[in-house]
Amino acid sequence: MSHAIADSAPLDATARLFFRELDGAEAARITADALSGAEDGELFLEYRESEMISLEDGRIRSATFDTQRGFGLRAVRGAASAYAHAGEVTAPALRRAAAAVRGLPGSGAIRLAEPPRATNARLYDAANPLLAMDFAAKTALLAEIDAYARARDPRVVQVMASLYGEWQAVRIVRADGREVADLRPLVRLNVSVVVERDGRRETGTYGMGGRFAYDRVLGEAGWKAAVDEALRGAVLNLDSVPAPAGEMEVVLGPGWPGILLHEAIGHGLEGDFNRKGTSAFAKLMGQRVASKGVTVVDDGTLPDRRGSLTVDDEGTPTNRTVMIEDGILTGFIQDRQNARLMGVAPTGNGRRQSYAHAPMPRMTNTVMLGGEHAPEEILRSVKRGIYAVNFGGGQVDITSGKFVFSASEAYMIEDGRIGAPVKGATLIGDGPSALTQVSMIGNDMALDAGIGTCGKQGQGVPVGVGQPTLKMMGLTIGGTAV
Repeated sequence: MSHAIADSAPLDATARLFFRELDGAEAARITADALSGAEDGELFLEYRESEMISLEDGRIRSATFDTQRGFGLRAVRGAASAYAHAGEVTAPALRRAAAAVRGLPGSGAIRLAEPPRATNARLYDAANPLLAMDFAAKTALLAEIDAYARARDPRVVQVMASLYGEWQAVRIVRADGREVADLRPLVRLNVSVVVERDGRRETGTYGMGGRFAYDRVLGEAGWKAAVDEALRGAVLNLDSVPAPAGEMEVVLGPGWPGILLHEAIGHGLEGDFNRKGTSAFAKLMGQRVASKGVTVVDDGTLPDRRGSLTVDDEGTPTNRTVMIEDGILTGFIQDRQNARLMGVAPTGNGRRQSYAHAPMPRMTNTVMLGGEHAPEEILRSVKRGIYAVNFGGGQVDITSGKFVFSASEAYMIEDGRIGAPVKGATLIGDGPSALTQVSMIGNDMALDAGIGTCGKQGQGVPVGVGQPTLKMMGLTIGGTAV
């Protein structure tokens, strides 16, 4: 028996979690029998502990702890797949699932898909972050966050803070007996502050996290910086004016504004949408789809990042996939099934929300690389436009690439200078066209603080985004100024 991660710790740990009521050798035999007529597939075993503690106005509003254990069994043949799952890891449950996934359409001899390659990479500490600090210490720290925010500014009228942590153990068993295991930590701190002045209330928020222990977000320097940033945003909004409307130049700030890139462009570069011809980028491989200098990568190998994975949920090591290089479309991100059907290699982007979901191509950390211009130079080049530093929600249509995004922090630019903060600005456009309207790329590429969650077909997975300062021509701004 072989496995993708040379370190035996994940295999040993997951064996203790999963093979209490189910013998490991028996699980492998049932899996091999269930997949005997399939090209590909796997038994995905998952154990997850998660907690959420939220505080509002100095009191704990909610505190939850949840434990999940279960499996999903998938058989794949051609474009067809069968999936069965259960919330108990026992031999009878696995046999029932095996009976359900047999009988995929098709006949004749089949060739078993090549297994995932091996890797020695470990991108994050496997320790369970939930065990590093007791409940009382966590609640006391949230209370300290509340007190600190109120002491910083007398205009603070409400403070909300939440802490989320999880530890996920996965084990993937293939028909040929190969096994892959991974232990995945994930934490996140969110702070929201409401300030009031002369009857006007405004809110500022900040979050941070990643695949590491709580001390990275709960160290004093870290949480104080989060409070200060949330408070800065709230106070800034007190002076905001209604955003103008119309077509104008837009400068996007570095880091989190990459969420626009993720939503408006990244989904269109996922393999399933392109295989089915429903993406705006379908059949454009090798063609120019963006301005010169635009290079977009999906990189699941960045240590400790929220979107990173040592191996994806099919057992394939994650990768750094160049999707657009100097404006030319060069690749899509792939799971195993869509990669095989498109005649390319999987990229380590087969992801699922949990054992109850089948995998599909999903982004990890999607980033536009930096260019040659200083951010100050980009701002000076704008006669009149909008500087969007942070984003809230948004919507995108995968087929057309059309998007609408709301800016949670934005400023007017007049004659190359940053002016008043504006409120209610929305960016309207479409992904393929937006890429061709990039006219200047900054040298300050940054990653987000570790807060992203991506939704697709009802599944949510943690992701990361990043980009440098960008200047885009001719975007439509939806505003409220009369």
